[in-house]
Amino acid sequence: MKALTTTLRPQPVALLLAGTMLAGVPLAAAAQSAPKAPPAARQQQAPAQAAPVAPAVAPVVRTIKTLRVDGSQRIEPETVLSYTKLRLGDQYTNETLDQAIKDLYASDLFADVTVAGAETGDIVLRVRENPIINRVILEGNKRLKEDKITKEIKLKPRQIFTRSAVRADVARIIELYRRQGRFAASVDPKMVNLDQNRVDVVFEISEGPKSKVRQINIIGNEVFPDSKLRSTMATKQSRFFRLMSSNTSYDQDRLAYDQQKLRQFYLTNGYADFRVTSAVAELTPDKRDFIITYVVEEGPRYKFGDVNVDSDIRDFDNKGMAKTLSIKKGDWYDAKKVEDTVDSLSQTAGLFGYAFTDVNPEFQRDRDALTMSINFHIGQAQRTYVERVEITGNTQTQDKVIRREVRLAEGDAFNSFQVKRSTDRINSLGYFQDKFELKQTPGSSPDRVVLEANVEEKATGQLQLSAGYSSLERFIIQANITQSNFRGKAQELRAGVNYSAYSKSVELGFTEPYLFDKNIALGVDLFRRDYNAFNYVGTDRQTTYSQTSTGFQIRAGVPLNEYWSLSGRYGLSYDEVGLDKATYYTDLNGDGIRGNSPGDKCDPLQAGRYLCDSLGNRWTSSVGYSLIYNSLNSRLRPTAGSRFSFSQDFAGLGGDVRYIRTRAEGAKYWGVGKGFVLSVVGEGGFIKSLESSRGPGIDSVRITDRFYLGEPQFRGFDIRGVGPRVIRQYYTTDSTGKQVLITDKNQIVDDALGGKAYYLGRLELEIPLGSGARELGLRPSIYVQAGSLWSITRPLPTAVFPVAADGTVLALPKTNESGQPLFSYTNAAGLSVTTICAAGVPDPSGKCNGIIPNTALIASQPFKETFYGGTASPRLSVGFGVNWTSPFGPLRIDIAKALLTQPGDDKKLVTFNVGTQF
Repeated sequence: MKALTTTLRPQPVALLLAGTMLAGVPLAAAAQSAPKAPPAARQQQAPAQAAPVAPAVAPVVRTIKTLRVDGSQRIEPETVLSYTKLRLGDQYTNETLDQAIKDLYASDLFADVTVAGAETGDIVLRVRENPIINRVILEGNKRLKEDKITKEIKLKPRQIFTRSAVRADVARIIELYRRQGRFAASVDPKMVNLDQNRVDVVFEISEGPKSKVRQINIIGNEVFPDSKLRSTMATKQSRFFRLMSSNTSYDQDRLAYDQQKLRQFYLTNGYADFRVTSAVAELTPDKRDFIITYVVEEGPRYKFGDVNVDSDIRDFDNKGMAKTLSIKKGDWYDAKKVEDTVDSLSQTAGLFGYAFTDVNPEFQRDRDALTMSINFHIGQAQRTYVERVEITGNTQTQDKVIRREVRLAEGDAFNSFQVKRSTDRINSLGYFQDKFELKQTPGSSPDRVVLEANVEEKATGQLQLSAGYSSLERFIIQANITQSNFRGKAQELRAGVNYSAYSKSVELGFTEPYLFDKNIALGVDLFRRDYNAFNYVGTDRQTTYSQTSTGFQIRAGVPLNEYWSLSGRYGLSYDEVGLDKATYYTDLNGDGIRGNSPGDKCDPLQAGRYLCDSLGNRWTSSVGYSLIYNSLNSRLRPTAGSRFSFSQDFAGLGGDVRYIRTRAEGAKYWGVGKGFVLSVVGEGGFIKSLESSRGPGIDSVRITDRFYLGEPQFRGFDIRGVGPRVIRQYYTTDSTGKQVLITDKNQIVDDALGGKAYYLGRLELEIPLGSGARELGLRPSIYVQAGSLWSITRPLPTAVFPVAADGTVLALPKTNESGQPLFSYTNAAGLSVTTICAAGVPDPSGKCNGIIPNTALIASQPFKETFYGGTASPRLSVGFGVNWTSPFGPLRIDIAKALLTQPGDDKKLVTFNVGTQF
């Protein structure tokens, strides 16, 4: 392998050029040796006697007698000659031959060119062709993939090799690494000679480490410390706690950006004369780090002087507008406030129909008083009208879907507020990339404006897979598929399946937002939901009751104005609540098999009285409405605006259930600066039964119609982890023989009963991250939540157990329908027989004969039931979460800690879910 840096052997062309140059040496020497006279003397002597001039040496001119090419292999001789101006019979000089050699080298086809026969006219061009590239090989590149380098370099297989092309490609590769911040990268090109005048070109790359910013020095700052100024910059000093940051590497573009950030910081703090006099980035000798030094001049601090508005538009009240400005005389000068004022005045002009208003702030600096007076001059403008609305970029979404969200039509007077509202409504569709803006361009005449909606569509289908872990249901898997822009008509089609060991559901839904192209929404939902509650017998989990709901709902909605809308719905469902008969029903015939006789029914000692009271099948026919206010700037990721809804549902339009359910929800969002978004969300509800009492200890609202609270609404708590519940703990004995309650959570029966009233509030702050994190789709937030679920009739105790004199709780004896204790004995056939005789056996008349005691039958081992959650006292949790638009889809991770709890609540620390879009 031969390095390309070896020097080439001297070429004859150099001798030819040297000969040409040496021919002029005597003349130059004679000129230098002649004495120089003063200018005046030369002017006087010129007419009388001219200085002697050496005669010019005429070039030797010869004629080309013969002309041929030697050494060409791939290139035809005629092609070689075509690159020169030499022709048979033409005259030539040494300069002509020099130029021919230069022309052949300029073609990049030859490694060596010489000329023979220059003295006789028999010209022979001897050439050695450049080799052909067989392969281009990259070695040592790990940080940059081969495809990224090969598309940048110019050398390719089957091309002609030249050293200039190699040098150019070396520079390109080094530049690629410098863009990555690897200034220590080096490239050593080498050439491997092959047969048939072919070569392999090998670029041996030493990538080196990323060049970090070791230190940022600031010279000339007196008011603000270095640390404060560094915090405003995008570039950060390399420190161990910034291992994951990309801002610690050197970037020349970022250096210019940081100068703008410094200037912006000082201008917003009153230093109008601030300037950066120099910014120097020095690479350390080892090429591993940069040291950046800024030299600044802060200047004095200014305050606002007089602030006026001077408008050439007659509709404006200059003095009145000046009073409404946020800038006040005597405040510290702030360039950001000036920019905001210009935007505010432009928007105000837009409200009056002036689309292209020129607002020019005129500054008057008083260096003695250190004040900055500003006159906002509003130039003359014409009232404009919408000429047309142009929609481009939509390949799937139909034009009418976008056009009906635009609040201005052709011919309407321009209004900047309606333009902004149109932008928010189009963004809220969720069909297009973020930060869409409805642009304004001049129309065919000065009083016409064209509104351009240049959209960039994104995936509107969503496949969401959620996984969680519950102490009640163990692993939970949910799959939901939604297409929110079905057929490009803004129709929504969705299907969802939830599955766990003890709950399953299937839901289908369809919504047409504009029925028959009218502003009327119509939708339908079909569902089947199965939920199984459970408890433990020992360490085995047993299903207690099952709840199955099957039904549908029809929805319709109409807008009342720009922000208010009204929707109505009708739903019909069939609910089945049952128990596992083999476990929780009685055994009246005494054969040891529960639930196998017609008289068997729910056994409260096994299932609990509160569950036995909830059994049955029923139809629910309900009608409801919702009144909604919505001014959010985005339906998916709002940063400003509010939303409120009030809903009521009336059950009893036929069916077996009668109640009225009322709910209210509200949310408010604020952009609090620098990308932070603060939100307050609250909701609450109450359900009132319209039926008569169903008995003592039985709530009039059935268990399937109540509210439940927990994950995912209330972070920090498990599914149905908040609110009224009954916890059953069995008695056992410890190692000393003392009777104690079981405390193992896996052996405690925990049944959530739901509630008739609830409230839930959340205060959340979304935290902006750097540009790198934003590109990854990370959106973290911190939050605090408070809520409660309560209001239910306290269920009656399932059983009252006898207590021994020493306080030991005894097992409950099994009795017949008359309340007589039951016993068992073994008859002559070896079969177990149930009897009311405590001793002996009954005779045909029913009298007990004998003294041998029988075994008392036990209805239930002793347990303790405790009712929790009958209070409206708030539960409180704090936590943080991260939304990540990952390669697998949207991912949400939450870590929440419950700070305020009530006895019986089920807490949960970590939750997550993941999905994907299509």
